[in-house]
Amino acid sequence: MARIAFLGLGVMGVPMAGHLAAAGHEVTVYNRTASKAEAWTGEHKGSAARTPAEAAEGKDFVMACVGNDDDLRAVCLGEDGAFGAMPSGSVFVDHTTVSAAVTRELYAEADTRQISFVDAPISGGQAGAENGQLSIMCGGDQGAYDRAEPVMAAYAKICRRIGDSGAGQVTKMCNQIAIAGLVQALSEALHFCEKAGLDGRAVVEVISQGAAGSWQMANRHETMLDGEFDHGFAVDWMRKDLGICLKTADEVGASLPITALIDQFYKDVQRMGGSRWDTSSLIERLRKTDP
Repeated sequence: MARIAFLGLGVMGVPMAGHLAAAGHEVTVYNRTASKAEAWTGEHKGSAARTPAEAAEGKDFVMACVGNDDDLRAVCLGEDGAFGAMPSGSVFVDHTTVSAAVTRELYAEADTRQISFVDAPISGGQAGAENGQLSIMCGGDQGAYDRAEPVMAAYAKICRRIGDSGAGQVTKMCNQIAIAGLVQALSEALHFCEKAGLDGRAVVEVISQGAAGSWQMANRHETMLDGEFDHGFAVDWMRKDLGICLKTADEVGASLPITALIDQFYKDVQRMGGSRWDTSSLIERLRKTDP
């Protein structure tokens, strides 16, 4: 069993840290809003720290799941940041979806301090985190990954090292690009179904068993038909991720015309007041823009 710090107790971090504690690891949690850390310790075996540095001191692994590039830099390098307290030979595992650029920057900084850094963004949403069924895509040194993988197994359905530092984040970009297209296509199919006067559930029961089937269709079609959009990854977060995808596409010379268009559709959803709706709310945009 390992000594672990977990930084960031949002909808993903709370259950992920809980799985680590349930697996028998010694877990110390930190959250910018201290009351969330105290609430976590009320439900799980473990302790809370006041700063990232306090949480990281003497730990074998420090896991992070925060908001964006700036949040990650702050918990690593800011005042009372984790890097300053992590012992030589320890491993920092970042589950945040951030740019590959900040990942490589922090990997290099960690290396100067004799710390390993693994980028390990996650997919599977809140349900995946709660059920311990996340897909984890990793970048970094093979040795550091090999050490971290058995720890991440506490909440992973699948965990793979894709390549060197930043490869995990670029893989997560591929994931978000694919999801954006799938959700828009599903939204259009269900909207078309409604306008044509068909029973959406009956239609999905049939087409989901053929080539049109997907995780999004299986898990989101009913709530989309019912206009319920409080089941997972928020539109604000998706726009943050798609912004990273589009910026990186410019840097590497890739063309993402559909992704760019869907990003603007999500902007429309934000304007409709749906910033905190989940990503399947693209169907509501179609309903609101009916002629």
